[in-house]
Amino acid sequence: MTAAIFQGRRRRAAAAAGVVALGLVALSACDKPTPLATVTVGSTTVTSEAACYEGGDAIANDKLPACFKSEGKTVKASMEDKVRFGVDPKIADEGWTLFINGQPAEQEPNKKTFRTIPASAFFSSGQGAMVKNTQVSIVEASSGKALGIWNFTLEKTS
Repeated sequence: MTAAIFQGRRRRAAAAAGVVALGLVALSACDKPTPLATVTVGSTTVTSEAACYEGGDAIANDKLPACFKSEGKTVKASMEDKVRFGVDPKIADEGWTLFINGQPAEQEPNKKTFRTIPASAFFSSGQGAMVKNTQVSIVEASSGKALGIWNFTLEKTS
């Protein structure tokens, strides 16, 4: 009778060791997730991983156009809404700036984890006409080099 008990213990111990080994193999195959960026309008929040991110290293200049063209998640906003941008503290530590349709919208990087901007700022073109959609990119930057790009589309509601 005791032999059966020991065999059961051995099987359970072997099974547990196998599960642990399988778990370690699965974890080693995973990529480390990128820091997250968030856009909130009213009660709608959209969170995204980076379109381009090199683990804290600069993104090659020849890759930047494709990074900005990568489609991001869409958030709807009216002209009266406020758009709240939030970034992971890792992004804020380096500094980040907003790009509108692939062009820089700010001179100096921001070092805060969040900021709020009126939605109306994103829906007027340079000639005074209103646009329906605007791509807004959060760009993590250090020493003039892009370290990460997160894309979102703001869609104007009536």
